[in-house]
Order: sequence, then structure tokens, then C-alpha cells
Amino acid sequence: MKRQKILAACATTLALLAGCGGGDDEPHSSNSTATTTTAPEAAEGTSTDTLFPDGLRGLRYCEVLLLSEGDGGFRADVYNSLGLTDCPQEEWDALDAGAIAAEHDAVLALLNGPRYWTLDEIVQLEERERVEETFGALPMFLAATVDLGAELPQQTPYTERGVVRETIFRFDAGTEVHELTAPDGERYVMQSLSHTIDATQSLDTVADLGDRLALPEGWTFASRTLDDRLDVLSTDGVATVVQDDLQNTYQRIDPGADS
Repeated sequence: MKRQKILAACATTLALLAGCGGGDDEPHSSNSTATTTTAPEAAEGTSTDTLFPDGLRGLRYCEVLLLSEGDGGFRADVYNSLGLTDCPQEEWDALDAGAIAAEHDAVLALLNGPRYWTLDEIVQLEERERVEETFGALPMFLAATVDLGAELPQQTPYTERGVVRETIFRFDAGTEVHELTAPDGERYVMQSLSHTIDATQSLDTVADLGDRLALPEGWTFASRTLDDRLDVLSTDGVATVVQDDLQNTYQRIDPGADS
């Protein structure tokens, strides 16, 4: 019982591992560190603009994370609904995390969402085998498999985490972006907003988050409209992300990524 309580307390942190665009065949530790770099003018890979010509911004999705334990420690398989379903609320509410964990022989199942993209496009830089599962009535694909190691990370807002994915997260010129700035000057751009804690959040209200977040001392929140395209990359297959206290997710911006 005590072990299950510890797992449940850590479960929310696994939401940081989520995100469309998978990782390497060999998983990385969630404690990895990374920086982001400016994208090349013509990056190779597949892009969501082929499936979503109007862009991802405002698109609703959800995720199921399956936690397992083996000789090497804990592992999380992250399943994402993007491109398969918009995660209808009735079907999402019908999911039973305990039943899903039992069905898939998992230590724990985490239901992450619904969430909404605040970016415009995702470019997948590395091809991987497509694996699909259905949870209740919701079809999803395996977006990432992440090695967590022997110790599960604790849930702490405004703390950097490494996420395995070979992607470009793209924000078009003219897009309003929402950013956290840390006391050391590091900046993080919001990639998705969450309905897990506050289901009233929307693209129309997110600019007012600065008045609602419990920001640590020295942290700030601001919104701006981009003059030029902003591309945020993973480095060596790892993206650096933080979450705010409403579980909205942000990725770190390299200082050279925009002006």
C-alpha cells in the first residue's frame, strides 16, 4: 500500500514525458539535461502540417502513460491520441486507470489530459515503428518509451526535466506565444495547456495566466506575438521542459532561437 501511494504521488510528473513525436529505440533517463538550438532552414523529417494543414494550435489531445518496472528500473510508455481522435470528453471520462493498468500488466496507468497544443507544427526528425493501442473507445499510438531509472521523479512545478524526443516544435510568425522566464534568464515557451487541474483554460484566457499562477520568486510569465518563426529543438534526442502549477507544459528556448 505504501509503495502504491508513492507511485501515485509521483504519477503526475510522468506527464512531463508526454508529447507527440517519440524518442529513440534506446530510452534515455528522464533526468537528462539538454539545451535547445535553432532549427536548420530545411530540416529533414515528417511534419504534422501534412495531416493538419491548418496547424496544431488549439487542437485537443490526450495521453495514457503506462508505467512498468523491470530489472533496469521503471519505464513509461506514452500513448498519444493525436491524429486518431480528438479525445471526446465522454469517452475520456469513461477510462478507468486501474483497469487499464491491470489489462496491460502495468504498475500504474496515468491519464494525462485533455490537453491543447499552443504551437503550430511538430516536425518529427526520426522515423520509428508505428504501434497503436485502444484504451476504452480511444485509439492512440506509442509516442515515446522512456527509461525512468530506479527512482521515480517527484512532482515539482517550475523544475526542468529531460524528455526524449527527436522533434522540432514550431511556432509560426504572427503566433501569440506564452513564456516563463526563470531567475537565471532561461526562457520556456508553452507547448500545451492542460485541463487536468483547470478545465476552463483556453487559448483566449491563457495570456492572463500571470495573474493566476503561483510563480516562485524571480519567475515571470509574459505573452508576445512573434515577428519571425520560432523553432524549438531537442538536443541529442532530449528536450528540456517545465510545467507550471496548472500542469501547462513549456519547452526551453535556446537564446539564439529567436531575436
